[in-house]
Amino acid sequence: MDRYSQTKSNRIFKALTLALGLAAAPLASHAANPFLPGYEYIPDGEPRVFGDRLYLYGSHDKAGSERFCDTILKVWSAPLDNLNEWTDHGIALSTRDVDGHKDDIPYSDNEFYAPDLVEKDGKYYLFAQIVGSPCSVAVSDSPAGPFEVISQIKAPPGSPNDFGGWSQYFDPGVLIDDDGKVYLYFGYGKSCMVQLNPDNMTEVLPGTYQEFVIPEGSPYDYQEGPSPRKINGTYYLVYARGGDLAYATSDTPTGPFAYRGVIVSQRVDAHGGNIHGGLAKLNGQWHIFYHRMTNNTVYSRRACTERVSIEADGSIKLVEQTSLGFEESLDPYKRTQADIACVFRGGSYVTEWDKATRPILGNKNGCVVGYKYFDFGTPLPSQQTTFTIQYRDGSAPGSIELWIGDPAADGEKIASVSVDARQLEESLWRETTIPVPNISGRHAIYLKFASDTQGKSVADLRSFIFTRDTR
Repeated sequence: MDRYSQTKSNRIFKALTLALGLAAAPLASHAANPFLPGYEYIPDGEPRVFGDRLYLYGSHDKAGSERFCDTILKVWSAPLDNLNEWTDHGIALSTRDVDGHKDDIPYSDNEFYAPDLVEKDGKYYLFAQIVGSPCSVAVSDSPAGPFEVISQIKAPPGSPNDFGGWSQYFDPGVLIDDDGKVYLYFGYGKSCMVQLNPDNMTEVLPGTYQEFVIPEGSPYDYQEGPSPRKINGTYYLVYARGGDLAYATSDTPTGPFAYRGVIVSQRVDAHGGNIHGGLAKLNGQWHIFYHRMTNNTVYSRRACTERVSIEADGSIKLVEQTSLGFEESLDPYKRTQADIACVFRGGSYVTEWDKATRPILGNKNGCVVGYKYFDFGTPLPSQQTTFTIQYRDGSAPGSIELWIGDPAADGEKIASVSVDARQLEESLWRETTIPVPNISGRHAIYLKFASDTQGKSVADLRSFIFTRDTR
């Protein structure tokens, strides 16, 4: 047994864990963005469909971290016919002993970055890049794991060994073509590609290394995170371009790839920071997966998705970030948790208060948070609508304005809640209910915070709900 294989005891432990169901309990959730349970931080998500389930493979962040990623990888999945019901399959790989899971990587204790997984001949190969170490390849009989590390990626003798190149395989993305050839895309700052030996999925075939598969310079501006797909005979590379998730296409897997545009961006109404993701077709509908920043940092990222359309010419139009996730519309008559906001202007941010609570803090004068989109239906003449908001007093008196539509565009302010300044160092969450005009149809909801006192928080936002009652 070589140094890259797992010990017998570790394999037995993993098999028992899976058999006993210790790591695979379905969790009731919502399919809105972010779509996993609020306490779970999965950035760099690679979506893969196997059978009747969607699986998500990505990095793993911590809520209070001061650096990217964690020393574990996890797997989550949901049935395609119910994307509200996500299952946590537990730790897929770890570079250290953690929570009863044995160390899978004897040659490193460092963080994992942005994995990918593909299926070949009934086996599931997980490609896991580790900071400062060559990419590991692990295999399983199930897309949920447990996984066994079988090797590092092995380059031919005499290959270059530069960072982001042969030794690191930064942000690996894998494509198995229709002819069985296996392509591995990777690289930070420059995009690279190799072909792998399909017989073992670990050896780089001599003479296949290419640099700048995605060309240098503008408009490409490649940074990291190549995610390959073959769609309708065309090869797509989705990749991170700073705060933009862009894509390029080619008629061949080796390129040249032509720049096509941006699919989703962190540059508008978002917290900024990096972005990374991939495409998946779910129940006939294409989705782009990406992540958002939370906890007032770029190191606590949560998984999101948006619907996209692939046009007849192969193009994908820029989509806006929404609160929808897998939903077609949100229900205003169910309680909306603050953290599914998709618009942040003026410095507001989501934070993890506790495992069950993720309010929006930093709501100073002029701050705006927005939610897209709610379907209010058609009210009856006999019905009256009320709006209930759960909040905590800030350090400055002011108000929380309720807007239908964007306050910076053609939105309409329909109500306002007065907020007193906090009298004590800490105050309790409170609820206020106010009447509002009846609302019909599909709308974005915005909350704007106002105060005569500058630079101090007006209120912390926890949740809200609309109610329709018969007079």
